[in-house]
Amino acid sequence: MKADRSMISSFIKPIMESLIAVVIGVIIGAIVLKLSGYSPVKAYTALVKGAVGSAYGWSMTLSAATPIILTALTFAISARTGIFNIGAEGTVYFGAIAAIVFTNMFANPLWGLIGGIIAGILWALPAALLKVYRGVHEVISTIMLNWIAFYTALYLVLGPLANPNDPNKTLEVPASARLPLLMRGSELSLAFIIAIAAAIITYYILWHTVLGFELRASGYNERAARYGGINPKRAIIWSFLIGGIMSGIAGATEVMGRPPSYAISQGMANIRGYGFDGIGVSLVGRNHPIGIIFSGIFFGALKAGATYMQIDAGVPLEMVKVVQGIIVVAVAVPGLWDLVKKVVRR
Repeated sequence: MKADRSMISSFIKPIMESLIAVVIGVIIGAIVLKLSGYSPVKAYTALVKGAVGSAYGWSMTLSAATPIILTALTFAISARTGIFNIGAEGTVYFGAIAAIVFTNMFANPLWGLIGGIIAGILWALPAALLKVYRGVHEVISTIMLNWIAFYTALYLVLGPLANPNDPNKTLEVPASARLPLLMRGSELSLAFIIAIAAAIITYYILWHTVLGFELRASGYNERAARYGGINPKRAIIWSFLIGGIMSGIAGATEVMGRPPSYAISQGMANIRGYGFDGIGVSLVGRNHPIGIIFSGIFFGALKAGATYMQIDAGVPLEMVKVVQGIIVVAVAVPGLWDLVKKVVRR
């Protein structure tokens, strides 16, 4: 009976903490809007209307949630293993580029996904090897690799992959290699189903396989894990590789499934920022794959409703981003605090 109560408490407590954090963030955001001369009621009404007020709004919310669910899984897997892998941003770039290349070579969506997976593994490997064999802290290595990825990808986008018929984007994903839309006239594609499947698979790996036990045991107490016969170095490498696969798929599905461009913009604006957004999504979801699905949809709603806040409530984009940031920070605090406590314990 006590064990059952403990399990229920461990399940309900983080949910309640996140809900309270959402309320606090919304209230603080409302105060900022009021002090800035805007109506909080009109602003939040517009946000909700734009995010979930119609079938199209829902489609935009779920579409915006798709890539950040995948990049959040990258961070969550590493956090469960006791490391801070913030290299999802760079992996997304190469996942998108690989999808462009592979689909133009083979004109098949499966090959685009395979390209994203290969790119994700290859780009995650250097940080993993540096961590395991040279002791380089993953925060330092992944930050540096993110910049290398950015400028390498920018060169490819502006050079070899540039679209000769449209100077604003790269070569397009061929029509035969694009992911089917789940709702006609929207940006919601099969990519969302792929993201949900990835989260469920990640959950199964972490909690229902020997590898997942090794990852979590290494993250909880590396010394005890080693004493129990677990190789922490192996766990770290697997953490990076699985995380790289998730971010690589995020980049691939973004260009294969998001109309109307099905390409990378010349400034890479349509694939930038997802890796860093994923960190916030993971923290809000308490680094749990199932929690990440819901936190990703929450973040997607904030993104989808931003346009309506500008149009219906007359709130400028800068103020919209301020309010979004306040809500995100407030909601991420409980997850961040849990992560800090784990680090201190280690």
